[in-house]
Amino acid sequence: MKILAINGSPRTVHSNTRRLTSFVLEGAAEAGAETEIIDLCDFRITPCTACEACSINGVCVNEDDVPGILARMREADGIVFASPVYIDNITGQMKVFFDRLADAIHYQVLTGKYGCAVVTTYDSGAEEVVAYLSHVLNYLGVIAVGSIGIATQGEAGTIDAKEPEARVLGKKLAGAIRDGFSDPVQEKILAENRGYFRTIVEENKEMRPAGYEEWVRKGWMD
Repeated sequence: MKILAINGSPRTVHSNTRRLTSFVLEGAAEAGAETEIIDLCDFRITPCTACEACSINGVCVNEDDVPGILARMREADGIVFASPVYIDNITGQMKVFFDRLADAIHYQVLTGKYGCAVVTTYDSGAEEVVAYLSHVLNYLGVIAVGSIGIATQGEAGTIDAKEPEARVLGKKLAGAIRDGFSDPVQEKILAENRGYFRTIVEENKEMRPAGYEEWVRKGWMD
């Protein structure tokens, strides 16, 4: 099994968020997972301009690193979204990346995967940002198995103190991939999402027959 973590901190390898995420991945590795972490700031990601070109054939007009990142997400069994809190929300780098996932969301390309959210903040906003990251996972068809959010108050040792909890989350994620994980509340949300996106897939079926047939094969057009 493979788990991919995506870190939205502009501090990359020096960030508290990355350190906390690394503990999650170490726990997953102990449970048998192959893990990888990428820092969004190391990649070229062009903001979405809402041109809707991707609706025609699923290909964005921007030639940058997003298709490669999405390919790695599709290859993974588990996804970790990690971000520090900036003005009570995710970082700008993370939001620009999420906006570029609109077509992946519409076609539910990550359905069947499991994930979790990792958040750090100085004082406030961790709970809200955890909820948002989990929401985006659900939008992509991913079931979140849990989360961890930490307010450091500027104390250097806070992240290390949460290492055991983070490792447990990683093991839980690996266990969900290996053994399955059920959450009726999220499963209902995912079904409602597919019901909403079904209209888009139906409208685009002449331009995107392969995507439409995939939904038919999965029984999502009923």
